Amino acid sequence: MKNAVQNFGIMFPLLLIAQVLISNYFNFSPYAMLSILPAMILCLPVSMNTIWVMAIAFASGLAVDFLAEGLLGLNTLALVPVALSQKTVIRVIMGEDLLTRQENFSFKKNGAAKISYALVIVQAIFFMIYIFADGAGVRPMWFNMARFAGAMACTFPLSLVTVNILSSSNN
Repeated sequence: MKNAVQNFGIMFPLLLIAQVLISNYFNFSPYAMLSILPAMILCLPVSMNTIWVMAIAFASGLAVDFLAEGLLGLNTLALVPVALSQKTVIRVIMGEDLLTRQENFSFKKNGAAKISYALVIVQAIFFMIYIFADGAGVRPMWFNMARFAGAMACTFPLSLVTVNILSSSNN
């Protein structure tokens, strides 16, 4: 158990650094935004209190905002509701027994379909808030919808890899 906690404690900051690098160097177009932050927050241990999950989300979002994005608070604003909904998404998609036993999920235990559903939900929450706050009513709806679709499509495969990395180091 201690080895798994140590692996997760190493992998989470490394993936946070990877997110900073992605945000700084992989801006291909205004439509394709890449963010593995929702997947990282989804993979935080279910035994952790929601307040701590929200604090980690706040710190992670602020770190990415400060080191990469330039607009302080945008990732933070979008990531804290993801942290708030983490246990609810896990309860609805993967079942109450996972939370009762305080087990963490993985591809081996829960399957790719359930993890994909959970990822789509947390990514949708994150990108809806992020794009709405970033546009702030000055961009047309078609642009925001195209940006949402592009972000969801581009980020999903990267998030699957992130969940696989964090869930294997978490179990």
